[in-house]
Amino acid sequence: MSNIPETGRTQRVQIRLVVIQVLVFSLLLTLGGRLWYLQIRNGKEYSDEAKNNHVQQVVQPAVRGSILDARGVPLADNETRLVVSASRTELMKMPDDGKGVLTRLAGVLGMQPKEVFDKVRLCDAKTPQPCWNGSPYQPIPVTDEATTQQALQIRERAEDFPGITAEPTAVRRYAAPGKANTAQVLGYLSPVTDEEITKAQDTESPYLRSDQVGRSGLERTYDKELRGKAGVTRYEVDNLGRVIGQAKNDEAEPGSSVVTSIDARVQAVAEYELNEAMKTARQSFDKNTGENYKADSGAVVVMEAKTGRVVAMASLPNYDPNAWVGGISAKDYARMTSKKSNYPLLNRAIQGQAAPGSIFKVVSTAASVQAGYAFDGNYPCPSSYSADGQVYKNFESQGHGSITLGQALEVSCDTVFYALGHQQWQKDGGLKPKKNAKDWFFKTAHQFGLGKETGIDLPSEVTGRVPDRQWKKDFWKANKDAWCEQGKKWPKKKDFGTVLAHENCLEGMKLHAYDAINYSIGQGDTLVTPIQMATIYAAISNGGTLYDPTVGKAIVSPDSKHVRVIEPHSHGKLPVSAKTLKEMEGALAGVATRGTAAWRFGGWPQDKIPMHAKTGTAEVYGKQTTSWFATYTRDYSIVMTISQGGTGSGASGPAVRNIYDALYGLDDSGKQDLKKALLPTPQKSLPKIQRDGSIDAPEIKPYNPDSQKTPEEQTLAAILGRRD
Repeated sequence: MSNIPETGRTQRVQIRLVVIQVLVFSLLLTLGGRLWYLQIRNGKEYSDEAKNNHVQQVVQPAVRGSILDARGVPLADNETRLVVSASRTELMKMPDDGKGVLTRLAGVLGMQPKEVFDKVRLCDAKTPQPCWNGSPYQPIPVTDEATTQQALQIRERAEDFPGITAEPTAVRRYAAPGKANTAQVLGYLSPVTDEEITKAQDTESPYLRSDQVGRSGLERTYDKELRGKAGVTRYEVDNLGRVIGQAKNDEAEPGSSVVTSIDARVQAVAEYELNEAMKTARQSFDKNTGENYKADSGAVVVMEAKTGRVVAMASLPNYDPNAWVGGISAKDYARMTSKKSNYPLLNRAIQGQAAPGSIFKVVSTAASVQAGYAFDGNYPCPSSYSADGQVYKNFESQGHGSITLGQALEVSCDTVFYALGHQQWQKDGGLKPKKNAKDWFFKTAHQFGLGKETGIDLPSEVTGRVPDRQWKKDFWKANKDAWCEQGKKWPKKKDFGTVLAHENCLEGMKLHAYDAINYSIGQGDTLVTPIQMATIYAAISNGGTLYDPTVGKAIVSPDSKHVRVIEPHSHGKLPVSAKTLKEMEGALAGVATRGTAAWRFGGWPQDKIPMHAKTGTAEVYGKQTTSWFATYTRDYSIVMTISQGGTGSGASGPAVRNIYDALYGLDDSGKQDLKKALLPTPQKSLPKIQRDGSIDAPEIKPYNPDSQKTPEEQTLAAILGRRD
C-alpha cells in the first residue's frame, strides 16, 4: 500500500493534464499557424504552382485533302517546307516584347525587321494587313520558305531565338499545272479566328486553333471535307513542364480529296487565250474615245452543256494563291486589294456584273414569242427607232428591211427588239401599268434564271439584275433622298447629273419607255454574269434544262474506299416550246455561218460539229464598250467577256474559236484530228485513285518552244502558239 497522500497524487494528475492540454493546444496552434501560412500568406503562390500542374495539348495538324482536275492532276495539294514560326506568348514575356529576338530573326531570314513585326502582330479593326488573325496562343508562321542553313542557325542558336521554331511542315501548294493558274476557282487559306472557333464549338466539325480555313473558291466551299481532323495528344505535366503521364491520344485524320470537272489543259488554254485577247484589244483603236481599248478585266467560262459542269473558268486580272501560304506580305496584300490592280481576288466569272448587250436577245426573242409575236413573222428593221421624242439607232445605223425574229438574231437588229419591247410596255399600260400587266420581257428573264444566283458551288456569287417595275420602286426608295437633294439645284444648274437627279426624284419609281426599249437589247440597268449566260446557252443546247453549274465532281475519302459523286441538278427549264427552241437554234447557227460571228468561224466543220453563237457589244456609261461572245455546240457552251474590250466578235471571237479548236482537235482549215483533241466529248469517268490515296495522273508541262515535246505537249504548244 502506497504511503503517498491522496492529495499529492491528485495534484500530480492535474499537472499532467495541464501539460497535456498545453501540448495539445500548442500542436493545434502550430497546425493552425501552418495552415494560415499555407492558405493565406502563401496561398496564391501554391495555388499558382498547383495550376501549373495541368494537361498540355500537342496538336498534329491533319493533312489537307487535295483538289484535283478531272484527270487527277493536282491543282492544290501539300508539300513539306521548312516553316519558321514565332510563339507570341513567349515573346510577350520578354522585357522588350520580343523585338530583339524578332530583329535577330529578320537578319537570319534576310527580311526587314518591320516585315517580321507585322507578321506576328494581331489583327483588329485598326490594324491593316499583314497581321495575324488566328489565335494568339498558337505559333505564328513568319516564313514557309526557310532554307536548311537558316533553320540550322535558328536551332543551333536556340538561346538567341527563344520562342522561335524551325520545323518541316506540310503546307498548301497551288501547283498551276501547265501554267493553269485557276486562282479564283481554287481560293486560298488563312488561319482560323477565335470567333470562328467559338461558333463551331457545338458543330460536328469544330475548329482547333491550329486550323487553316478556306477563305474563297473551292477551298471555302469544301472546307469541311478537305480539312480533315487534327490529331491531339494530351499530356499531364507538372509546374516545371515535366511530363508525368499521357491522358489521351486522338489520331489525326487526313482530309478527303475533291475531284473537279476542271481540265487543267483546257484551263491553261482558256487563261492564255483570254490574256492574249485582252492584250490584242489594248492594241486596237477605239474611234469613239480616240484612244486604244483599256481591256482592264475579263472572264471566260467553258461548260458541259448536258451537265452544267465547268471545264474551265478564267478571270483576269488574277493572282498567285501561293502568296497566302505562310502568311501574306504587305506588298502582296496591297496589290490584291487595290483599285490600281483592279481587284484580282474577284472571280469575274461569277462576281463580274455587266450589261449583256446583244447576247441577251435570246431572252428577248423567247419573251416576244411568249407575248404572242410569231417567230417567223415579218418585222421592220430600220436604221433607227423613234419613241417619246428620242431616237434609238441600230448598230452602225444599218437597216435590213422586213425580217423574221430569227433573222433579227442573225444580224443582231436592235430596232426589231426596240419596237417589240416598246409595244409590250404600251400594252401593259406604260407609265400607268395595268393590274394584270404581263411584263413578258421581265418575266421571261426571271424564268431564264437571271436576277438570281445560278447555284454554282463557289462562294460569293452575285445575282445580276433584272430591272423590272418592282426593282425600279425599290431602287427609287433607296436613292430618292440623295436624288431630291441634288435635284434642288435644278433649274439653276442644268448639267447632266443634276437634270437626271431631278427627273429621278420626281419619277424614278416608274418604268419609262426608254427603260423598256434599252432593256430589250440587254442595255440600261440590266446586269448579268458570265456564268449566268453560259448556263442559259448550255440550256439552249441541251433542250432547255437549266443546270446548277458545278466545279466539284466527287469527294474521295483519304483511303479512296468511299466516293461521293456530285451529281448534276437542275433549277428550271427554259420557258420556250420545243418548236421555238429549234427555231432559235437555227437562228444562232446562222449567226455563226451567215451573221455577225461568221467571220470568226471560217472553215468550221458545221456539218460535223454544229456551231451556234451570239455576239454582244454593250455600252456602259463613262466607259468603253464591253465585249461579249456567247456560243455553244452539242457538247459545250463557252462565254467570254472583256470589259472595255470593244466588239464581241472583234475582241473575244478569236479566243473563243481557239478554245473550241483545242477541245475538238481542229486546225485552221477545220480538219479534225481526234488524237490532238483535248476533250472531244465531256469526260464521264473519274480519275483512278489507288487505295493508298495515290493518283496515277498525267503530268502537264508548261509550254516551252525550245524543249523536246511529247505529242501531247506539241498539241498544246500548237494551240497556244496559234493566233488569228
